[in-house]
Amino acid sequence: MTGSDESDPALSELLEAVYHRYHYDFRGYAEASLRRRVAAAVGQLRCAGLAELRERVLAEPRMFSELLRYLTVQVSDLFRDPTYFRAIRERVVPYLRTYPSLKIWVAGCATGEEAYSLAIILAEEGLLARTLIYATDIHPESLRIAEAGVYGLDRFAKFSESYRLAGGRASLSDYYVAQYSSAILDRKLRQAILFSDHSLATDVAFAEVELVSCRNVLIYFDRPLQDRALGVLRDSVRRKGFLGLGAKETLRFSAHAQAFTELVPEDRIYQRR
Repeated sequence: MTGSDESDPALSELLEAVYHRYHYDFRGYAEASLRRRVAAAVGQLRCAGLAELRERVLAEPRMFSELLRYLTVQVSDLFRDPTYFRAIRERVVPYLRTYPSLKIWVAGCATGEEAYSLAIILAEEGLLARTLIYATDIHPESLRIAEAGVYGLDRFAKFSESYRLAGGRASLSDYYVAQYSSAILDRKLRQAILFSDHSLATDVAFAEVELVSCRNVLIYFDRPLQDRALGVLRDSVRRKGFLGLGAKETLRFSAHAQAFTELVPEDRIYQRR
């Protein structure tokens, strides 16, 4: 695929085929980003163009699994953007302490690092034992990785520095066991998290929670889908609960902005009115 060599209808036909055959809806994703990722898939999967990719996706479920890796953005780190997690610890946790039990939702959890980061914070603040964390994504392989809680050991030097900058109270090594080239996260963290499939494009709110964290997800949606997703997130946050979007996203131009007040403007953490 070489940029303008493929028309917009060809991309639309691929997305329609994916939706009707596999019930994954990418039709409202931002087109420029989606075209780049589909172009990469065409090249890596050795297809002549979008038409061949569509035919193979329809005929070969395994090809769809391969394509899904390109259509979804699976980038995550423990304590990615440390100021966000410091703000959760310092500004949100004091409110969370007032609840007898807690439910938290990490929407678009990718391979699970954000959910585990929140679990570590809650453990250090004495709240994990009364917390259930829902962590959802649309990519089955990422959810399998997340549920296992096993990551490359070579990533943990960076993770440890981010943990420190996020206000960590101990050593990150207290939360994993090194085994050869892998780090296996503590079982208590894994037991607090329920990983499951959920799509902000097609599904509805499934629980009332005290905190939703949904970062680096909405930037891949077009405006109508952003509003649709924000409506699902809004419906999930209980009154006086919290929504964390991170620095790259905002409620400012959303139809749902009036439902929230800004708590930490620089990290886009909001509180439900």
